[in-house]
Amino acid sequence: MKNTISIFAILLFAVVANAARVDTLLVYSNAMHKNIKVAVVIPDNAAKQTGVKFPVVYLLHGYSGNHGSWLKDAPQLQSRADQYQVMLVCPDGGYGSWYYDSPINDSIKYETFIISELLPYVDAHFPTSANKDHRAITGLSMGGHGGLFLGMRHANLFGNAGSVCGGVDIRPFPNSWDIKKSLGTITDQPQNWIDYSVVTIAKNCKPGLLNIIFDCGVSDFFIDVNRSLHQVLLSNKIDHDYTERPGEHNKAYWSNSIDYQLQFFAKKFTAAIK
Repeated sequence: MKNTISIFAILLFAVVANAARVDTLLVYSNAMHKNIKVAVVIPDNAAKQTGVKFPVVYLLHGYSGNHGSWLKDAPQLQSRADQYQVMLVCPDGGYGSWYYDSPINDSIKYETFIISELLPYVDAHFPTSANKDHRAITGLSMGGHGGLFLGMRHANLFGNAGSVCGGVDIRPFPNSWDIKKSLGTITDQPQNWIDYSVVTIAKNCKPGLLNIIFDCGVSDFFIDVNRSLHQVLLSNKIDHDYTERPGEHNKAYWSNSIDYQLQFFAKKFTAAIK
């Protein structure tokens, strides 16, 4: 019995000793005049070797979530950071920001924060491979919209973008998730709802600029808008990976889906080195 306990203790120590580190930061946003919490998962190898540069995956949470939501809902992310040797960056996106700069509310500027403030901060303070081919962005639900919205609009900064059960067309939901607080009502400001939907932005995408992956559960209320985005990309001859799986809009779905997306990004990161 003593030997069993000793062996278990050694194995447990080995797992803990080789676990990726999670840092929680406060990053000041000049655009919004406030500190924003950001969780950063750093591979264990970063502490063991100097000069190693890591690809980065930005993970955006959903409506009503926060910077800690991904790590809570998908606790395997720390081990995935070690497995794929990538850094994971999870910013707080506010209660219902949808990760854009609001055209009617100056207090909502999350596109500016992520693109102009957070990316430079991360690259300046962590050992990142600071180029688009080794940078990805994805998220769930509201964050899935954010992942593709920001990835498509800033393909000069992101070589890879994704969405997990994302709200990739906000127009069918005019009274949901506080969207009208940042865009105006769809009746009064219809063009805002067109301009800030991923399906609209996708129509202007160019082939070969961005590696795209997205998926949705067949019982998810966002399944129809994801199918529509798939058809838009097919019509524009934009290469992408699109998957439908059994599942609903819940933690069980996105905590499973993110494993596939991280594998996809890791392959793209590796291919970019060759």
